[in-house]
Amino acid sequence: MQVRGEPYAATRAENHRLKVRSLPEEPLRNACVGELTVAENMALRDFDLPPLAVAGRLRFSHWRSRAREWITAYGIKTRGEDSPIRSLSGGNVQRAVLARELAGEINVLVAANPVFGLDFAAVEEIHGRLRGVRDRGGAVLLISEDLDELLELADRIVVMSEGRIVHETDAAGAERQVLGAHMGGGQHAAAAPP
Repeated sequence: MQVRGEPYAATRAENHRLKVRSLPEEPLRNACVGELTVAENMALRDFDLPPLAVAGRLRFSHWRSRAREWITAYGIKTRGEDSPIRSLSGGNVQRAVLARELAGEINVLVAANPVFGLDFAAVEEIHGRLRGVRDRGGAVLLISEDLDELLELADRIVVMSEGRIVHETDAAGAERQVLGAHMGGGQHAAAAPP
């Protein structure tokens, strides 16, 4: 059996069709518009699709209603759905983006350093939600420099250095020292041709 790929440009239409989601590093800067409200940021993915829009008309009451549901479900600490998202703490911005990105079916979730700088409770919650995507059949591409996080969450670990893959292993059999050496460039630098 031959599997044929197709070019992927990460357009909004492709992401909807392929059910690809992302949780970028520094979500306030890379996944939100700070001046917009929590509800508006939560609607960025599907603001123009039913039920948030009908016949080309945006239904702001639906945006706010769904945001209130997600605020409760994700335990987001905010003064309300009409607060600017920039007024939230880092962990709460991350939860708001998670709510948006994890809604609906997911084939692939790309998560880049999803818990960097967050407190212990937020880390546990976000890790649990990433596991939930996996448990529902979605693939999670976790990009992280945190060996503890990788060893806890990953099934397979691939190390990239200087733009190329330099090491692959099952997480269950991974050795911390070997991974660290590859991440630091020591192992593959010695084996590189002169």
